[in-house]
Formats: sequence, C-alpha cells, structure tokens
Amino acid sequence: MLEQMGIAAKAASYKLALLSSHEKNRVLEKIADYLQAQSEEILLANEQDLLEARRNGLSDAMLDRLALDPARLKSIADDVRQVCNLADPVGQVIDGGLLDSGLRIERRRVPLGVIGVIYEARPNVTVDVASLCLKTGNAVILRGGKETWRTNAATVKVIQQALQECGLPAGAVQAIESPDRALVNEMLRMDKYIDMLIPRGGAGLHKLCREQSTIPVITGGIGVCHIFVDDSAEIAPALNIIVNAKTQRPGTCNTVETLLVHQGIAGAFLPALSKTMAERGVTLHADAQAFKLLQNGPAKVEPVKEAQYDDEFLSLDLNVKIVSGLDDAISHIRQHGTQHSDAILTRTLSNANRFVNEVDSSAVYVNASTRFTDGGQFGLGAEVAVSTQKLHARGPMGLEALTTYKWIGYGDDTIRA
Repeated sequence: MLEQMGIAAKAASYKLALLSSHEKNRVLEKIADYLQAQSEEILLANEQDLLEARRNGLSDAMLDRLALDPARLKSIADDVRQVCNLADPVGQVIDGGLLDSGLRIERRRVPLGVIGVIYEARPNVTVDVASLCLKTGNAVILRGGKETWRTNAATVKVIQQALQECGLPAGAVQAIESPDRALVNEMLRMDKYIDMLIPRGGAGLHKLCREQSTIPVITGGIGVCHIFVDDSAEIAPALNIIVNAKTQRPGTCNTVETLLVHQGIAGAFLPALSKTMAERGVTLHADAQAFKLLQNGPAKVEPVKEAQYDDEFLSLDLNVKIVSGLDDAISHIRQHGTQHSDAILTRTLSNANRFVNEVDSSAVYVNASTRFTDGGQFGLGAEVAVSTQKLHARGPMGLEALTTYKWIGYGDDTIRA
C-alpha cells in the first residue's frame, strides 16, 4: 500500500513543480471553500474521533488538540486563504552572477519533491501541511495519529476533490488511514519516494525517526520552554507575560514549562506569582527554595521532581526554580531545554543581550511571551512544524523551509579551460 502511495506522490510532485503561482492559489482557494462547504462531514468524523478518544482516556490537552468546531474549521480554512497571499518562493533566484569563465550562474529555489509528515491528534496539521506543500509545489504523504484518523480521512477527501477538479492528481495529498504502527516503520524507509520527513509528536516519535529513518528528518515541536525572571524585572508586566505563556493554550509546544526566578527578586515575586496562578488554576512544582516562599500562598504547590524539568506538562502545571543569577539560568536552560523557545524578563540591557547571545534556542525572547513561536505570528502563514535543529531549517517552518535550490549555469558554447 505505501509503495503505491509513494509512486503516486512522486508522480504528482513532478506536475506540481511546474505549476504557476496562480494555478497553485486557485487550488488552495478551492480547498478553503470546500472545507467550509463540506464542514458537516468533517465535523461528524471529528465527533466520532472525540468519542473514541474519551473512551480511551485521552488527556484534556490532547482532546483540545483533537477537537474541531465550526469556528476552528473556519479558522483553518482562512489560514489556507492566507497562504494564497504569501509570496511563492519557488523560482526565486537566491544569488548568482557572471563567472570569469563566461558562465552565468544562479541559484534558484525549487520544491523539495515529496514531504512525509507524521503527527498526532491535531487535525489542523493536515490542512496546514497540505496547503504549504501545495503552495511550494510539493506532494505530501500524511500519517496522523490513530486518535484522529477519521477526521484526517474526511479532510483529505475534501482536499483531493479540490485537486481533481483543478486537473491535478489526488496523489498530491495522501493520508495513511490505517492506525497500524508498523506502517510508520515502513514509511521511515521510503527514501526512494520521500525527500524529507517531519515528525510532529512526542520525544518517543522523534527518537524513533532519528534512529530508524533512511530519509532526512527535521525534528522539533517538543517545547520544554523557559522564562527567566531577572532581578530587574517589573513584577506586574512579568506576571502578565507568564500568564499568557502558561495559560493561553497550555497544550501547545510553545507554552512555558519552567519559570526561573532570580534569588534577588524571589521574595517579592513568588507570593505575587502564587496569587496570580491560583486565580487561573495553575499548579506550581517548586524546588526547595521556592517551595518555602510558595507553601503559604493560595496556589497549589508541590515539590518538583527532577524529571519534570525535562518534560512537557502541556497542562496547567508550572515548574518554579530559584536561580542565583543569569549564569545559573542559562546553565539550567542548556541542561534541560529543547532549543525551542526561551525568554528573559528584564530591564537590564546587558543581561538581555547576554541571554540572546548565549541561549541557543530556535526562538529567544526579551520581555515577551514564548507563545509567539508560531508561523502565523512570525508572518510566515501556516507552519509545517517548529524545527529545533539547525539543518536545514530552524524555528517555525514556513514556505522557504519547504524548498531547496538548484544551481543553473547559462553558457554560450562555454567549455572549461
């Protein structure tokens, strides 16, 4: 089954690579329209997935990721329309010039070919990835989690209908509907057909892909994100940022998981933090020093376990640790961070500059929420993933991250001397 999907995807990629921006936008507009016009089928499939997920005891965070409603589906369709408005990178000349040999050389952006994406209970990823891949002339094979297979199947059916009505092969966007995990292992070895693989899921999935894939892998999306509260920070604005970073949507990878507090401000800051977090139902997991300052506050607090510094809560839980200063904070982030998103709250320019220069994450913030690490927020449109590695893309992956380039040489009967 997968080999036939690979053959179809590779054949479709050759056709997609030749499309003009206008032709690609026409397809995307039709997909957006169909997502809304046929929303009833998609939402019905999603209700069935949610019912089964609840029976299987899926966490609240995962249920939130899985759930669709008319408003979310409209937002997803609007994201597709937004991709139409983005500049098409395919065909752009990156650089070049005339060489001494007389050969005129240029580097031009081209599609990668076929993208494989493995992800969990997030049906919006199906549309986000498909729209970005189509905009950049790439075919895509999607393997969503077993929790969302009905939603994905219904969504891809709508996308394929739009493709075919625009004269394009349905193989341009395909989904593996079977929940059989053996198919994941088979997919990891489809280097004959898939040019790049993007896993979007937990640490186990990323480890599996790095160790077993014969396809180049872009890893990311695991966000053990930190905020360091410097001793020069102003308490009220700092609390506002922390509330946003923790509670706006706690099930996302750019949510803060560990709060590092300078010992010089801890005595004044932590009681205020307790009051603010209690109002929002956040449980604090504190180190020994912080626990002493938090135990009489209104927020629920318990001793932190060392392993919790290395994991995503994806819930209304927050680690709190007192550090001796900037060096201590940076050391903790280097040891426990995932190079996703980290922030400093400070009024000291030199500390802000040091944090930016010394924290090696894909997104680093000064006096801002980590929740901004998102393709839409960065002006990239929908994102295919957030890469925490360094080759070939980093941070939110928009259109350019789904292209490569080729060298083109123009001669006048030119030969090498």
